[in-house]
Amino acid sequence: MARHIDALTAATLKDLREQWWDAEFSEFLQETLRPRPGTRILDVGCGNGMAELALGRLRVSQLRLFAIDRNPARVIQTAAECRSHNYRLGAAAADVTRLPFKAGAFDAVFCVAVLQHVNDVGRAVAELARVTSPGGRVLTVEPDNSARYWYSSSSLAGDAFAAASRFFASVSRARGDSTDPAVGPRLSAVCAGYGIEPLSVQLFPVSVTHIGQPANAVWQARRDAVARELTTTVAPPVSALGREYLEALDFYQRDAVRQGAHFVEIQNTMLFATVGQRTEAEVGTVREVASAARA
Repeated sequence: MARHIDALTAATLKDLREQWWDAEFSEFLQETLRPRPGTRILDVGCGNGMAELALGRLRVSQLRLFAIDRNPARVIQTAAECRSHNYRLGAAAADVTRLPFKAGAFDAVFCVAVLQHVNDVGRAVAELARVTSPGGRVLTVEPDNSARYWYSSSSLAGDAFAAASRFFASVSRARGDSTDPAVGPRLSAVCAGYGIEPLSVQLFPVSVTHIGQPANAVWQARRDAVARELTTTVAPPVSALGREYLEALDFYQRDAVRQGAHFVEIQNTMLFATVGQRTEAEVGTVREVASAARA
């Protein structure tokens, strides 16, 4: 199961959701959520609506799909896509830490690559639990952004990777991004503290391999990623580290070209899909936690 990532264009998987979502993942989503006639399912962080289209294709009678996203444009796009396929969908702009639904409103709730953006993961998980009915499924899918496997046949790759890591870390600091990079493997423990009994954790590898020197478009994409960050993040340390990274990238590319067909580059990280079940015994506790989170 290979999906595209590039540690030299981004430090995390935060902006790469659509690049690794494939038919196999859609099938896993369907099997986990177990949609039946009349099932109420909520997608927290719908993005461009890939999950809604996958579930809609099942043509389950009276399936009630709902989707939220912090970005109103994505909500509009998802709703339009579903209308074009005659799929029924309730959609709204909302935040995972303040879901606009009553307790126990859904039979299944899922969020994919959302909690890695959230500063208070516990508060978000409390909300997922609150809106899920007792016995309902809760699925959270997040990466471990702190663990990246990296190999290259070039001795200069280490310098480029280290420079990229320093640059993207400086961008995060400048933006005040304090989210947990290793949220993926921690979620089963977090869910257990908020009335969600962990049932299973499935790993999805996210990887890319280059055999032979990468195409010029790959190198240009890496430079473009730096340019985008330098345009939107104005801070002296970011600028200095950006120049340092671009210089290391130039040396790395030259060595890759020199190696030609013998060049190898391998990258890999993991997505952690945590499947949980909303417990009945913890209903009161979860409501109290969610209420305190809003205070």
